[in-house]
Amino acid sequence: MPQNNSAFDFAKVLSSMQESSSRLIHEMGATPSPASFGEAWHDWVAAISQEPEKLAGLQKRFSDEHQRLLGIMSHPETADAALLSVQDKRFNSSQWQQAAPFRYLAESYLTSCRLLIESIEASDVDAALKMRMRFFAKQYADSMSPANFLLTNPEAIKAAVDSKGETLRDGLANLQADVKKGRVSMSDESAFEVGKNVAMSPGSVVFENDIFQLLQYTPSTTQVHLRPLLIIPPCINKFYILDLRPDNSYIEYAVQQGFTVFVTSWRNVKAEQENLGWDNYLADGVIKAIDVVRLVTNVEKINVLGFCVGGTLLATALAVLRRLGHDVVESATFLTTFVDFSDVGEISAYVDEAFVARREREVGGGGIINGSELAFAFASLRANELVWNYVVNNYLQGKKPPAFDLLFWNSDSTNLPGPWYAYYLRNTYLENNLIKPDKLTMCGVPLDLSYVDMPAFVFAAREDHIVPWRTAYASAGYFGGEVEFVLGASGHIAGVVNPASKNKRSYCTGVGVESGGAEDWLAQSAEIEGSWWPHWARWLKGHSGRLIAPRSQLGSAAFPPSEPAPGRYVKEKA
Repeated sequence: MPQNNSAFDFAKVLSSMQESSSRLIHEMGATPSPASFGEAWHDWVAAISQEPEKLAGLQKRFSDEHQRLLGIMSHPETADAALLSVQDKRFNSSQWQQAAPFRYLAESYLTSCRLLIESIEASDVDAALKMRMRFFAKQYADSMSPANFLLTNPEAIKAAVDSKGETLRDGLANLQADVKKGRVSMSDESAFEVGKNVAMSPGSVVFENDIFQLLQYTPSTTQVHLRPLLIIPPCINKFYILDLRPDNSYIEYAVQQGFTVFVTSWRNVKAEQENLGWDNYLADGVIKAIDVVRLVTNVEKINVLGFCVGGTLLATALAVLRRLGHDVVESATFLTTFVDFSDVGEISAYVDEAFVARREREVGGGGIINGSELAFAFASLRANELVWNYVVNNYLQGKKPPAFDLLFWNSDSTNLPGPWYAYYLRNTYLENNLIKPDKLTMCGVPLDLSYVDMPAFVFAAREDHIVPWRTAYASAGYFGGEVEFVLGASGHIAGVVNPASKNKRSYCTGVGVESGGAEDWLAQSAEIEGSWWPHWARWLKGHSGRLIAPRSQLGSAAFPPSEPAPGRYVKEKA
């Protein structure tokens, strides 16, 4: 490419980046509603203004802290090695630390962020407002980091100078490509292909309707347990998070343990499915899959597993079946699952009556929720790691993101039907209706989760920001049967996808959920090194019946294989 380093071209690149990035952030809904933020800010300011002495103290501390930073800038030899910027990976490079103006900029920013959060924590306001203000302040602070802007990021400036502007041109090209995709690229997506190097486990589609395809996986052992395992993944994401590669595939591990494994691959809904609701996903989704698996394997009872919202769907479907008198499930596993939505963490800052009512007006009667919108909302809960890190890398420094299978999956989002989404928002996050016996009617049956009375294995992850583990623990208390509760390390995905072959991290297990609250359970639990997968496999084998020879063919005469796994539904793009 011809080099042209004129100020005019430089300004043009900056202008294009500004315009494109603003458009991308707007289209993806990267920040909460300005009205929601404004309302929370007004209420908080009004409350803290009633405490003039506390406000004056905060203002004095702010002034004192910044005077201290100015002193450090004037006398760098007195700098404390434990300064905030040294501990923050956004600012700990030599470009930030060795240039006093940039180091001061980073320290000033981090100090201001800390004081803002401390002022919120010190205010005498109700817990809900404090939580919303904490969330909004963090979102605002993350977005305003000097690392996010070219002219205040010395690493980006140096890269632009050293490359004679090539990093800016490459960054603009990356940004414009992301604008077309409607999302920030987190991985080199050209490195992966579903069915080729992710979602590779061998099997076949043995049933499909307008909502899901049912996959059956090929046995790899000389004997299998009598009762099969049906996995219900979240319909918000694609199922292959449980089948990324052979060395970290939960599905492959389950097959290797002698289980006959089936998985629902939810459809990436199009206009034809825009009117589907919660009952459709129960009757024509979870319950239909249970029926087909029983018919294919010719057994009375099966084992089932639900992950995240797939677990929520599964729990409500099981309650419906049991209340109707159907005893067709031997055991249920729930991975990072809510049925009690009393404390959902930071995501509750997004959900209030005004937000839910607006979404009901927009799509409650029919419509499509774009998968990228939901993916970005969840990513914004960890904005520095899952948004701004890639803004800096891809746009300011002109780099391509590395190939990472988990982040490739994270970007492979799934559309949802509007009525399902609106029902889910109101009855879970907003009103927490699932735990209220007979409050809701599903498939013509009053919902009561105590009817989920089969043995249950409930897994939660200690650092999960989407399904906080204490609420997952509380959720297990609404089931009517014996519960084995296990608490793993790490977060919502890495906590679940913790391969037994690598045997990393640890997990806690012990007393049942009936013994007390979450903290009591944790105090009495035992920590075990390694993956929780073998612990689960031993538990499930106790509910899976005798060993038999595997069938020579997948499916059955009534449900013959129609195409190889992973099927075409999972390959459809949002």
